Amino acid sequence: MTIDRALLDGLARAAVAGGQEVLAVYGTDFAVAAKGDESPVTEADRRAEVVILEHLATLLPGMPVVAEEQASEGRLPADLGRRFVLVDPLDGTKEFISRNGEFTVNIGIVEDGVPVAGAVLLPALGQIYLGARGLGAFAGEVDGESIGTLRPIAVRKPGAGGLVVMASRSHAGPETEALLARLSVAQRISAGSSLKFCRIAEGSADLYPRLGRTMEWDTAASDAVLRAAGGSVVTLDGTPLAYGKRRQAEDSDFANPWFLAAGAIDLGAVVAAASR
Repeated sequence: MTIDRALLDGLARAAVAGGQEVLAVYGTDFAVAAKGDESPVTEADRRAEVVILEHLATLLPGMPVVAEEQASEGRLPADLGRRFVLVDPLDGTKEFISRNGEFTVNIGIVEDGVPVAGAVLLPALGQIYLGARGLGAFAGEVDGESIGTLRPIAVRKPGAGGLVVMASRSHAGPETEALLARLSVAQRISAGSSLKFCRIAEGSADLYPRLGRTMEWDTAASDAVLRAAGGSVVTLDGTPLAYGKRRQAEDSDFANPWFLAAGAIDLGAVVAAASR
């Protein structure tokens, strides 16, 4: 597989197509159901996933795909191989339900456990973020099915006054509060979904600590964008977050440990603070 602009453009088109399905439901009086893990799901999740999978079958024929709604039904590839795709057709379903616009469509490609390319679309806000190993990271505007000119983005060095920290709007807990109390924080911004990674990638923030449960499809695409922008995503011991985790003794397949998503900061100091 060649990681080039054609591939990145294909991921963007797949995300935008999924986003159109999401928006078609967003403007209606949609119903909300609960999956087996009690997380919410809507018609938008299902419709977007179907369209994205159709695009991926053409763009990456034969490549295994792990998609959230299929996974929730137990439909998973028998073998992931060296390369596979992770799809979250609607990350931030709670934001979707509350209609605050902070939900995303996510498609990420993983190679040897590392996210190497990703597309993150914010359908309601008309924004898209793309990133790939060797190509860099980009952001642009989306109007309907049209993607505007993409601009390069990169992480920033934090200001002298402290870190700008992204915090989960729906999932921040006492562990996160305790960690932030040990850091020099100049500003805290609450946001939903994988948008938090993208804000770091574009240089609007410095750190996103996620001391709570996530799944690989929640993070792969935005992790790829952040790494391509010069950032990093590590577990609390400083190890890069890995993908394709199956047969985990203490958790289910594809579940992530707690992690830190960061820009150009002293990550060692944050890892040390998280270990206290």
